[in-house]
Amino acid sequence: MGTRMGELRTYELEVFEQTCDYAELRLSTGGGPSKTRGLDRAAVDRLIGMVERDYSQHAVAQQVFGAPQLRDLGAKLATFLDGDERWLTPVLDSPPGITLRITAAERLRHLPWELLAPAGSYLTASASAPLLPVRSIGTNAALTDQVKPANRPLRVLFMATSPEGVEPVLGYEAEEAAILDATSRTGTELVVEESGTLEGLRFVSLDHGAGYFDVLHLSGHANVGADGQPLFLVENEFGGRAHATADQIAQALGGRWPRLVFVSGCLTASAPDAGAFPSMSESLVRAGAPVVLGWALPVGDVSATEFAAELYRSLAAGQALDRAVVEARQRLYANKRGNWHLLRVYADRSPLAPMVTPLHEKGRARIQTRPAEQEFLDPQTQLSRVASRAAFVGRRRVIQRCLRTLKQPHGGDGAAQALVLAGMGGLGKSSLASRLLERMPTHQRAVWYGRVDLPKFRELTTKIDFPTMEQQIEATKLLDTTEAPLLVRLRHLLHVDGPLGQTPCLFVFDDFEDGNLDERDGGHVLSPEMADILPALLTAIRDTGSPSRVIITSRYRFPTPAGTSIIIESLETLTDIEQAKKLASLSNLRPGSPIDPDVRQRAIEAAAGNPRLLDWLDRIVAAPDLDIDGLITAIEAEVDRFRRETILAKNLLASQPAELRKMLAKVNVVELPVPAETVRAVHDHPDATDHIARAVQLGLMEEGTDPETRQPRYYVSNVLRPLIRPLLTDDEYTQACAAAARSLYKLWITDPATTEPTS
Repeated sequence: MGTRMGELRTYELEVFEQTCDYAELRLSTGGGPSKTRGLDRAAVDRLIGMVERDYSQHAVAQQVFGAPQLRDLGAKLATFLDGDERWLTPVLDSPPGITLRITAAERLRHLPWELLAPAGSYLTASASAPLLPVRSIGTNAALTDQVKPANRPLRVLFMATSPEGVEPVLGYEAEEAAILDATSRTGTELVVEESGTLEGLRFVSLDHGAGYFDVLHLSGHANVGADGQPLFLVENEFGGRAHATADQIAQALGGRWPRLVFVSGCLTASAPDAGAFPSMSESLVRAGAPVVLGWALPVGDVSATEFAAELYRSLAAGQALDRAVVEARQRLYANKRGNWHLLRVYADRSPLAPMVTPLHEKGRARIQTRPAEQEFLDPQTQLSRVASRAAFVGRRRVIQRCLRTLKQPHGGDGAAQALVLAGMGGLGKSSLASRLLERMPTHQRAVWYGRVDLPKFRELTTKIDFPTMEQQIEATKLLDTTEAPLLVRLRHLLHVDGPLGQTPCLFVFDDFEDGNLDERDGGHVLSPEMADILPALLTAIRDTGSPSRVIITSRYRFPTPAGTSIIIESLETLTDIEQAKKLASLSNLRPGSPIDPDVRQRAIEAAAGNPRLLDWLDRIVAAPDLDIDGLITAIEAEVDRFRRETILAKNLLASQPAELRKMLAKVNVVELPVPAETVRAVHDHPDATDHIARAVQLGLMEEGTDPETRQPRYYVSNVLRPLIRPLLTDDEYTQACAAAARSLYKLWITDPATTEPTS
């Protein structure tokens, strides 16, 4: 898409304030003296009036592709700039195009120069001679040295902010996936800061150092404070709403500005009060960023994602920054997106040059990290068993809590040697583990699937990329010797001067319940083989102060080995927002798919928010040889197969006490997660606490964390409903509904400040 010719020529448009009543408009084309004429302030006022009418946040015209009002506004902007002296005429149809740096007072800078349209043709969308307006801030350049492209893949720091309660919820996962897909040929090192906090941004920037990243991509919302100062919405440590000024973002980066900052969110380039106050994008340039991209008005997820994908495709291929922006805008225009003109560029005097070399440049470095999903291969099919990085959606708060656990130094609040991802089958425990590996690129990965004994565990040395061959040989000898206990050998392995002392690792035991746990007294304990391995590994991590950690995925919980620390993170059924994102990624169950709406809805309801079941049913509903009745029968059969594999296996449900099964049926009358107090209200039984603990331990009841109170909450999936609803009489069902309603009314309406103690 677009042209790939030489560098864009640079022109300068400047407003020179000679006196308080008189100003000149100057155009410099780089050859000869500047063209100068008096500034018609009345014409500027008329243009601003048109902008306020047709280009405001709520104006319909700016949202519609091909709106005549915008073309008329573009024509008037062109007439104003062309003037009687015909300034524009010599630059039209002159490949390869121009970058127009605009140095002007606030109101003139705020005009939508992206709409310039002499003779009805938009210059910024021209295929042969495009124009790129750049709102030039100040006379300094952050990049004072000669800018040379790095001979390596593009490096992008990606931080999405999605505070609780902020609407609309951004599709940041799709944006990340689109960037990865668009740059798959040339490669991009995409490092994700998952917390959405300024503190998280500071740590990632500090850990990688100045000059490491080429781009900082911030995905989120912006607004304006009461004092007119632009604010970017970020998260606090608990996922709540917080605001950041441009100066606070600059402080978090500590002067370690990348070449480009892309603030991809609604109104991030909107200058309040018709330009009287600077936009967030302009403020970031004033704070020290060389170049900032932002959106002047609200932009849809589809347009923002398409633009980002095309921008990074060009940058990763070695294109100059100005050319990359032009081509990304051309892509939106070619796809007839109504938002094509909203992207704005703010910059100091730094050159808009290439960031990296082309793919086949001699000696170009390659990305070393293997995609995490390739670590989770089925031993028989050799196919990945987890969602790819591009297909994973949701679980934001869970990921944030998990990363805090995995990164917490020994002795810190919430520190642990191991993280257990627990819950019912199909909720995405293995996919979450894969996501965590992607989010911690500083750690090596060793993944085991299913049963692990000592010979299998010793394969560790083939899974880790040791710094030197000597260290790998030493590690192999340590693990192979039988002359010392495993704990002693692992201490030497992880000691600061040992083979893995300077190589932090994530040791992952996936599907842990398959071969590593034995049933005992209605619960589960470590198998004899794993009882030798896991306690030794956790103790060695603790004793050496190693930054390495263990991740375990398991349907069932088990006792923590003595003297060690384990944090359990329980996965829940997808929330409505997470399910909507998941459905949007499925070819057949997505909104607007050609599948019969009744069949689609039946499948979505049957899946009950279970990610794996959604994937299964997405394939079922596309069966070409089935009519609607046949498809519905197939859906029910597939859901029944899921229940047999995840719930009825090993007689899991039927082997539980009758009162525990009744508790599950009573809690299932509520269609959302509830506090422990409500569980006890519907299940008024002396052993209620034990029933809750056992149901959670076996994965029959979900135990999540309430994002507001940060206390446990409980939910019984509708996947279980056909198995447990018959356990209640109609009167018992009605009583459970009434008890739940009374409890929730008390907790959420009459006494919402009450905090629920952990059960």
